[in-house]
Amino acid sequence: MANDEDAQRAALREVRIDKRQVRVLAHPLRMRLVGALRVKGPATATTLAELLGTNTGATSYHLRQLAEVGLVIEDPDRGTGRQRWWQAAHDVTNWEPSDFDDDPDARAAIEWIQGDQVRLLVETADRWFATQHEWSPAWRDGFGMGDIFMTIPPARLEELKAEVWQVLERYHREAQPDASTDPEARPVQVFLAAYPLREGLR
Repeated sequence: MANDEDAQRAALREVRIDKRQVRVLAHPLRMRLVGALRVKGPATATTLAELLGTNTGATSYHLRQLAEVGLVIEDPDRGTGRQRWWQAAHDVTNWEPSDFDDDPDARAAIEWIQGDQVRLLVETADRWFATQHEWSPAWRDGFGMGDIFMTIPPARLEELKAEVWQVLERYHREAQPDASTDPEARPVQVFLAAYPLREGLR
């Protein structure tokens, strides 16, 4: 049984980014390129440029930068002639902020990436608020956010995050790749966040 669990976990390709990778990743277009390849699958620089509203020269350059540090890789089975196909090297990017405490440049890069995640959350929520009336009652009830207050030491918070992440990974493994088995299925993005309660409420 343990071997089955290990195999399932290995199927979700993870990378704990190092200092060089984090410095390369901390760029708006590069973050979007990695995200697009993870969500949409292998693509050419031209396809990605159309998807992200930029030009092929920019996507080609930044894909090569990402490839140099192993965050994207070429898909040789799809390439034909001069057309290069790219794919994400991993499904999930992991790190701890303290990984970069001894490198000011890497620390600044990870802080930028964390800020970009928050900006993405805000943009995603704004899009939802603007279009939620177009969705069915079931989806309107399913989407959304919630929060809870607690007093907890850092070790227990790490345990909580790990346990919730295991649940998310299980649902990710069990998710259908398309809507062929359930016409109600749609791609969704789930955020996991924990922050200190603001000073006045402590």
